[in-house]
Amino acid sequence: MRATWRRLPSKRHAVGWEPGLVVPAADGSTLLTDHYFPRTPGDFPTLLVRSPYGRGLPWSPQYGLLFAEQGFHVVLQSCRGTGGSGGAFDLWRNEAADGRATVSWLREQPWFNGTLGTVGPSYLGYVQWALASDPPPELRAMVVQVGLHDPYALFHADGALRLENALVVGVGMHYQHRGMAPFLKAVLRLQRRLRAVATAQPLRGAYVSALGDQLPWLDEVMTHPDPKDPYWRGASLAESAERLRVPTALITGWHDALVDQTFEQYDRLRRAGCETALLVGPWTHTSALGRGWPEVFTESLAWLRAHLYADSSGLRPTAVRVHIGGEDTWRDLEDWPPAAAAAAEAGAGAAVATSWYPAPGGHLTRYAPTDRAPVEAFRYDPADPTPSVGGPLLSRTAGARDNATLEARDDVLTFTGPPLTEPVDVMGAVSARLSVSTDTGHADLFTRLCDVDPEGRSVNICDGFVRLRTAGPTPSQVAVPMSSTAHRFLAGHRIRWQVSAGAHPRYARNPGTGDSPVDATTFTPVRITLHAHSALLLPGTTPGPA
Repeated sequence: MRATWRRLPSKRHAVGWEPGLVVPAADGSTLLTDHYFPRTPGDFPTLLVRSPYGRGLPWSPQYGLLFAEQGFHVVLQSCRGTGGSGGAFDLWRNEAADGRATVSWLREQPWFNGTLGTVGPSYLGYVQWALASDPPPELRAMVVQVGLHDPYALFHADGALRLENALVVGVGMHYQHRGMAPFLKAVLRLQRRLRAVATAQPLRGAYVSALGDQLPWLDEVMTHPDPKDPYWRGASLAESAERLRVPTALITGWHDALVDQTFEQYDRLRRAGCETALLVGPWTHTSALGRGWPEVFTESLAWLRAHLYADSSGLRPTAVRVHIGGEDTWRDLEDWPPAAAAAAEAGAGAAVATSWYPAPGGHLTRYAPTDRAPVEAFRYDPADPTPSVGGPLLSRTAGARDNATLEARDDVLTFTGPPLTEPVDVMGAVSARLSVSTDTGHADLFTRLCDVDPEGRSVNICDGFVRLRTAGPTPSQVAVPMSSTAHRFLAGHRIRWQVSAGAHPRYARNPGTGDSPVDATTFTPVRITLHAHSALLLPGTTPGPA
């Protein structure tokens, strides 16, 4: 680890290890737990790390050893039904009760001094929010790294299945707790069979050939696209942040599959008056724990030492630090988004976004159209679905990518602005306003912001997706949230807006008939027309500082 991550802090303590401790859940199930501790006399605070992915790599070195070296007891526990723990795994229904049972067990341990923190990424963030739904008095700090609080939003977008997420989570949940060898074998098998699974007709059950087993919870997830379905009741833990008083640090990356959930968590915590900090790096969901680990670990350690040791020497002076894309720098901010903070300070209302309009010929202009004539049209064929390229995914293909191959397709519209005469900073939530019509009444829309350099290389910044239902030739108006960014478009670069009808297999194909994408066996091409008065809305679009 130290050879790989040269910026890790020096260790303070030698570490001891107690593996395979048995923690009783409230229903009598056994929760297998490893205890890492400093081999130094004295009282130390405790960190609780609960995981469905096993207690080996990478959790043992990155969480057990590294944090224990810095002066913490670390309790690393396998969620029920995983890693040797008893009971059956459920995607969300047991985590709050099992977390409380673990805290009850901690109170009986002679080394527990009554000061508790939590830390962890992804689903290890979800279990933190579960414990925070009724926080024990010992809980003094949380660090949620690329963390989940709403399972529905992980698997669905506006009623459309996030197919690749579902498959990748299925592999992780089913295999990672069994060890690295079975997990890597399963990952490679999914990569080989992904196209066959993603294009199966029907989609229901097709994943078994890639995952090796039928997973009842995955079947349920894939076949419940409505967020109001009783199946999802209690899944979202968003309300935990609305009343939380436990100081909470949030860490994410601009291409993290859960970046929007992190911004929602931050907004709720700030509105609730909870002490919080936000770090956003140039990372994907997985690279935050890879090349981003020195920054992630340093940020996490500083927060935990500040609130569990009363040592604030490692905290930065501002609540927010974000990586600025385009120029590869970091910027400290008082709040996020910065335009909102500036508006509040000035006593103004919400910050106004800058509108860019599509024009015939693939141009992107600041001038609003004077007529309502159609701008462009394209045909989407589910038999040859528009592929997904980079972006906020869970897989290795996530992140900023060259979009040249994608933009060369006939089913992808691009609108490009003129070369910039000075740098332009875009800071905050990006969105689009689309006026479209279709010939079938059923379509998806995928829209993306790109940065085009002087050599013509187009790189994705952020994007959004919406499921559309139209009636007749009359254009329908639809708003598309496109996530958030902190990006500088350098002088000589151009702003580009992509519009297409899908990103496969990131999202399951729309059959074009109104049928469920999971059960559809008939797929119909759709012609989509983009009309005037569509617009790309960029927040805080200002010339950057010199």
